[in-house]
Amino acid sequence: MINSAWFRSFCSMNNAVFFDKDGTLIKDIPYNVDPSKVWLEPFASQALDRLQKSGFRLFIISNQPGVAKGLFSVQELERAFEKLLSLLSREGIKIDDYYYCPHFKNGKMAPYAVECKCRKPMPGLILKAARAHNIDLKKSWMVGDILNDVEAGNRAGCKTVLIDNGNETEWLEGPYRIPAAITKNLLDASSVIGKWI
Repeated sequence: MINSAWFRSFCSMNNAVFFDKDGTLIKDIPYNVDPSKVWLEPFASQALDRLQKSGFRLFIISNQPGVAKGLFSVQELERAFEKLLSLLSREGIKIDDYYYCPHFKNGKMAPYAVECKCRKPMPGLILKAARAHNIDLKKSWMVGDILNDVEAGNRAGCKTVLIDNGNETEWLEGPYRIPAAITKNLLDASSVIGKWI
């Protein structure tokens, strides 16, 4: 007899959930790279644990224009990511990989002051992660707190969830900016994703 939990995990092993970082997984403090101020959003660990146990691989996809603007270095940014990974690891959660865009075309730090294809709402980082980790994007999700996250996920071929926590203020419309679901928090988002398994 096939173990149903194992089979479910096996079938989902190339499915992923891509998460925005600031305002989605952690408190949104603009341009923060201070590890002591990296705090998980409510329900983050519970939601990621639920998705991980359902067989999803977990990734972080983040715009970090502060590098191009000269507000912090890549090394400082990496320390903030390390703190986030450590917080999640304490809860038994493994992030498969994380990707960030350090570019901003009006920045002042070469070579980061360029227009790129990896800055959300473009899908470049999601596509890069999918290639590197053999992810089936049609069975994967992007979760974020603004419509640029939604657009990036939809452009990449994922299903999308918008966390409507007040961080989206522009509400610019477009064909790629319609999420599959809108929720108030990450736990609700994980429930929505779970219903599609």
